[in-house]
Amino acid sequence: MSRKLIAEFLGTFWLVFGGCGSAVLAAAFPQLGIGFAGVSLAFGLTVLTGAYAFGPVSGGHFNPAVSAGLAVAGRFSWSEFVPYVVAQVIGAVAAAAVLFVVASGKADFSLAGGFASNGYGEHSPGGYGLVSALVIEVVLTAIFLLIILGSTEARVPAGFAPIAIGLALTLIHLISVPVTNTSVNPARSTGQALFVGGWALQQLWLFWLAPIVGGLLGGVIHKSLLAEKA
Repeated sequence: MSRKLIAEFLGTFWLVFGGCGSAVLAAAFPQLGIGFAGVSLAFGLTVLTGAYAFGPVSGGHFNPAVSAGLAVAGRFSWSEFVPYVVAQVIGAVAAAAVLFVVASGKADFSLAGGFASNGYGEHSPGGYGLVSALVIEVVLTAIFLLIILGSTEARVPAGFAPIAIGLALTLIHLISVPVTNTSVNPARSTGQALFVGGWALQQLWLFWLAPIVGGLLGGVIHKSLLAEKA
């Protein structure tokens, strides 16, 4: 179990540092910023590379919503759920801390820019309200779980799942960055919100509730309708 938790810590650290780091440090870099598309690709690449590096040890969840969805689908033990979530949240917070140290080295750095936190209403990049944020986070997390569960079934050629999962997360971000800055991962949301405080912590509940509900929904749909029967 200790090896699994270390792998989950490292994988979540990489996801948050790579994804949120690209948003904070590179998205709007003068003249050569990578923009929404670049940030979306960065998140996908972190999951793809992390899944290959740490997946063989822990299964490569890096996300409480993924752990919940896998558990309800019968692919993961509920007895390991809480330790996994704790490791994931600690990894996300550690990544946010390192990112803060790096970003604050710039003279005009300010947390007022959001520090890649997730939000709705006036804190949504596109000004989308609570209902829009709730719906898109539930739907996209559910689809994410369906892709994870489908691509990791025994009948699928081994070794290709991280590619499908990474590309799926890229597409998810391309769709929803303007709406919520894209969570689909409560750990990722928590790390950034702890540093921003205020509004980010006040809205954090949605970025736990919606992804967890979406993860459970995806797990139930796959187990009930799509899983290969024994």
